[in-house]
Parts: sequence; structure tokens; C-alpha cells
Amino acid sequence: MGVWRKRRISFAVAREIHLAAEPPRLCPAQVAHRYQLTSHRDVQMNTNTIQLAGRTFSYRSNVVPGIKPGIPLIVAIHGGGYTSEYFGVKGFSMLDRAAALGMPVVAIDRPGYGKSEVRDEAELSHARTAELLALAIGDLWASRGGTAAGIVLVGHSIGGAITSMIAARRPEWPLLGIAVSGFGLRTAPGDEEAWKALPSMPFIDLPVALRDSKMFGPTGTYDDTTPATTHRAYAPMARQELIDIVTAWPQHARSILSQIRVPVHYRQADGDGLWTVSAQEVQGFASACASAAWTDAALVRGSGHCIDFHYLGGSFQTEQLAFALKCAAYATMSFLGDDSP
Repeated sequence: MGVWRKRRISFAVAREIHLAAEPPRLCPAQVAHRYQLTSHRDVQMNTNTIQLAGRTFSYRSNVVPGIKPGIPLIVAIHGGGYTSEYFGVKGFSMLDRAAALGMPVVAIDRPGYGKSEVRDEAELSHARTAELLALAIGDLWASRGGTAAGIVLVGHSIGGAITSMIAARRPEWPLLGIAVSGFGLRTAPGDEEAWKALPSMPFIDLPVALRDSKMFGPTGTYDDTTPATTHRAYAPMARQELIDIVTAWPQHARSILSQIRVPVHYRQADGDGLWTVSAQEVQGFASACASAAWTDAALVRGSGHCIDFHYLGGSFQTEQLAFALKCAAYATMSFLGDDSP
């Protein structure tokens, strides 16, 4: 089957656009243009490609010489509107932070992002993406698992929801735990109507100013130069995954989370404008993970949607990596059982 050629849609806007407002106008010349995604962001990505489960995936990874036995392999799954570079932006790189601890990380581009293959629009749904990534990660483990204790998935935003769906599938490869952030049980009021009002096109490129207003928290929680630094990780968003996150995910979230058996590390920022956020919501998420070996869930005070890019990003990533090491340690000490906290 040939690779589905996707369209990149850009919006020309002369005023600030809010999600609750009418959808932005299309630029006609770009609507008619069909091509594989190539933009200034792709030139800077410097990604590698690999064949997994019979298809092409792009990815970026750190370099960890002499990986010690028992260390987990981390596979990172980005959110909507970002490529895998989300995890590798200099100054905010989880890949670099993990390398300093001797921990290998592979940040994979989801189908339709970067140079990862997508064959039809149906593959952009959460369910199909989770299925494809589960197969791909299985091949990745078979070829690159080496002496690693197993795999810990790290997922952000829509990537966190998809990570949860992969865990709920209980894959055959050794999944040790998941560390997820940037999503919850309920999206913010009004977003369902806003996303549904977007043009019926496979990929949508929202204005940078709008993205920044949604990705970052209150002034003072991040450096003023950070948004511009992280723009290189932006990419057009798959419309179907936006629809899924405001419809299918809230409807099925509790059921999906209840099927996860591995440990769960969950963080949600108090300044995340894309979700309904409160201590009660975080507790509700934790309660939904009733079958997990253990759950570490907390509200992060003083951050926005992309915690990694805020002042608290370093401590947040360190917590995720510490969680991954703990999962690997308990897997090695299997005599303690699956419910060791």
C-alpha cells in the first residue's frame, strides 16, 4: 500500500484567534497544495528513520554508551502539534537529561508526524495510532532492547492518552510503567465545539500565537524566550486526533485507565488551559487507574500545558526518569510482586 500524501493547511489571520471564536480562514493557495510535510521545522529536525512493523517511522534518540543491565529503555510519545523534537529541544531536552543518567531514550514520531508513514486518514485516530505504535515498539524492543530491563513509556498530552491506550492493551513486550502528563479526564469547556468547527482537512496548522497561548502557563512560570526556542518542535496537527481528544477520550477515559496494570506516574499542570484542572480531577484520574500496580498522581503548581518548557521542567523530567528507574528496579526484584509502591 502506498503512503498517503497529506495536506498541510496554514491559516492567515490578521487578529488574535481564540479557540472559542469562529474558526480561522484558510489561505486558498495552500489549501490546494498536496505534499509530504516539509517546512522550516523539518529542516531543523535532523531525524533518523527506521522500519518498524513494516512501515517507516522517524525518531530521535540519545547516545548512551555502555548501557548497564537493568536500566529501562524509555520510549517517548509526543502530543498533538509537536514532533518528537518536543523531547529534544536544547535546554529542555529529556533526551539529554536521561543520557546524563545513563538512560536510553527513543522519541518516536507518531504516524503523520515528522517522516513517520501514514497510509490513510483513519490511521490518525487515537485507537489506530495506539495499535500501530504498539506494534512498532514491539519491533523496537526486539531489535534494540538489549540488556534493558524493559520499556517505560513517556507520553505528553494526546501522546499521553495514546500511551494510556497502549498500556491498556497490555502488550506482549515488557512494559514496566507509563509516565504521562498534559491531559486529564475532561477537556476545557467550549473546546469540543471549537475543535469540531475546524475545517474538515487532515492536518491543520494553527497560528503560532494561538499555540503559545495554550501551551504555556501564566507569565512568570517560564522564561520569556522559551516559546520562540520551542517553535522548532511545532508541526501541523491531525484534525482527527483533536476530535478524538474532545469526544472519544472523555467518553472512554475511565474505562481505558481501569485496564492499565503497570505503574502510572501522572502529572497535570494547574495552568493547563486545555483541560478541566483541579486537585479533585487529578484524584479522579488516579482513582480511575484502579488496576495499576501503583499510581503516583499530582497537580503541578506553577506551570502550563507543556510542563517540560517551564521553570519546573527540569524537576518534572527528573521525577519521570526516577519513576522509570524505580519501575525497572521493581521489575528486577520480581519477588516483591507487582504491587510494590
